[in-house]
Amino acid sequence: MSQTLATEADRLFAGARSVLAGGVSAALRLHPYVGRPVYLAGGEGAYVTDLDGQRYLDFNLANGAALLGHRHPGVEQAVIDCLRAGVPTAAETPSHERLAALLTEIIPAAERVRFATNGSDVTIVALRIARHATGRTAFVKFEGHYHGLLEPFLFRQADPTGADGAAIPSSGGVPVAEGEDVFVLPWNDAAAFEACLDRHGDRIAAVFCEPVHYNAGCIPPAPGFLELLRARTSAAGAVLVFDEVLSGFRMALGGAQAHYGVTPDLTTVAKALANGMPLAALAGRADLMESLAPTGPVAHSGTYSGHPLGVAAALAALEELRAPGLYDRLNATADAFYRDLQAILDRHALPVRVQGLGARFGLYFGRTAPVRSYNDARDHDHDLHKRFVLACLERGLYFHAYSRQGPPGHAGISLAHSATDLATALTAIDDVAAEMARPA
Repeated sequence: MSQTLATEADRLFAGARSVLAGGVSAALRLHPYVGRPVYLAGGEGAYVTDLDGQRYLDFNLANGAALLGHRHPGVEQAVIDCLRAGVPTAAETPSHERLAALLTEIIPAAERVRFATNGSDVTIVALRIARHATGRTAFVKFEGHYHGLLEPFLFRQADPTGADGAAIPSSGGVPVAEGEDVFVLPWNDAAAFEACLDRHGDRIAAVFCEPVHYNAGCIPPAPGFLELLRARTSAAGAVLVFDEVLSGFRMALGGAQAHYGVTPDLTTVAKALANGMPLAALAGRADLMESLAPTGPVAHSGTYSGHPLGVAAALAALEELRAPGLYDRLNATADAFYRDLQAILDRHALPVRVQGLGARFGLYFGRTAPVRSYNDARDHDHDLHKRFVLACLERGLYFHAYSRQGPPGHAGISLAHSATDLATALTAIDDVAAEMARPA
């Protein structure tokens, strides 16, 4: 980053702190390694541009939302057309029906669809439906899996080394008593899950998971684990919910459930659904979804639910994602990039584990063994990661960082990343790795 940008960005951040809580509109926009937000002026394809006109090859991509890249022409034109039509907010349109019908074709779980604005909106509605359908109140989530910022989900394991499911709040302002209905288990631990269902199955309304734990980088399900969740929830009469806000459309058009061949009862999608425009959807079994008002007693509504701009963007994005052979090409490109990236880091003897699936990946500094759980990811070396991220920024590669402790968060590629872009990135990373490997 240039000194000009640093000066301008510092000035902006100083002003922002006097009017915005913490100087930002969302906590994770503060880049912990830079010490302030990375202020961007715009984006085009696989690149973003900062306030000083410096272009960066983008490996954050709006936290994974811009799967098609920035300013995709089809999405942009769809949004412009909707604006010119007057943006009929808070009204149903033919576009809503078209998009819902398309989602029922491509997402295995989707028999009915309900639109909302963001991931938090749809996960809380999924829980509400499950509690109504089962007459139970408790639910299972997995340590580190992210399901939004509403109180029921803001819990973590009371004992990170334990597997009894005991939960404590992960945020201020969350009543401890709400944790009595939350069981937080380690991901990919079949024995812990079985024990919880054996002991508490008659209390559990739902089991929530990210079928691929991208929120902690990229932690796939162990072989058979999703199948176990499906079998045990069905036997217990509980609702299985796949939170595919991050995994949806990343490695298959139908998301992780299509990739692994395991169909949940309910599923959530957002982010890449509309290539970064605000839109989320809850989809699932017809009997569960029809419990929503106005046909049933479960409340959900909202002025901005299924906002026309998001719906227009989603129709355009899915038109692109449905192209024949697209996911074969995306997965082949991604696999080759991750393999070459790991080879560079290994060649320089840097302790980094690369794990990726489809368009998103994690870099686990300080670890070379496979990362199978949130506890494995806790060992992430943020000092090494900081050196890497800042050196990449200096060379025109933008990696975001989400915290100074715990797992590293996720990075990714888009369909706009060309072979030349990725080769350029690998050359720069080779230079970064060589610099990091040199004795101090």
